[in-house]
Amino acid sequence: MTPQELATLLGLLLAHLSGDFLLQPRRWVDERRRHKRRSRALYLHAGIHGLLVLLVLGIAGSTFTVTITGALLVAITHGVIDLGKAYLAPHRLRWFLLDQLLHLVVLVGVWLTWLGSLQPLTDAITWLVSPSALTLTAAYLLITRPMAIAIALAMRPWSEDVADPGTLIAAGARIGMLERFLVLTLVLLDELTAVGFLLTAKSVLRFGDLRERSDRKLTEYVLLGTLLSVSATVALGLVVRFHLSGI
Repeated sequence: MTPQELATLLGLLLAHLSGDFLLQPRRWVDERRRHKRRSRALYLHAGIHGLLVLLVLGIAGSTFTVTITGALLVAITHGVIDLGKAYLAPHRLRWFLLDQLLHLVVLVGVWLTWLGSLQPLTDAITWLVSPSALTLTAAYLLITRPMAIAIALAMRPWSEDVADPGTLIAAGARIGMLERFLVLTLVLLDELTAVGFLLTAKSVLRFGDLRERSDRKLTEYVLLGTLLSVSATVALGLVVRFHLSGI
């Protein structure tokens, strides 16, 4: 991939981000949800996206046909996708992610059309099914629910001694997953020192509250769970690094 090809793809992504988050007032979103297909803001928003793509493709030196076709395709599909989202329940993360994924697919399609080749897509698919990519995928999947269940089972002999943890429902599990995601990423990047800083920062935030509650059992329980989670993730990260170095 040449610098110009990458710059065009990034330009399309920046155009989308600008149109969706910088050039779209909140009142346009509210109007689209109220009036659906009768909303003028819907068509104005879609038109802005089309103009931004027109600008990017024009700067990239695209042909007149590809530039116009790409701009119209983005404008039309963006309007249709946003209209469909207007009928869904608002403030749901799954719909936001689906909305952005569909827009991204359209933009990549426009970029590939401008490029006149499917080679980048072929290269991406080849990498996704490579042993290294599959190993990384398996590692990141392991640190989510599977490791959370394993840690919960390992901590079960002491969980009954902690009557009231005083935390949000399921918050601890999600914090643990995010913590393991960061630790695994840092280990794979050979930044073990940063893992220590992360563990220290959590200790300062978490154990300060536990000390104020004067609950030694809860303190030991949280400390044991944290060390078990971090240790297992570090071990997994080291195994993955060793495996990838041999591929």
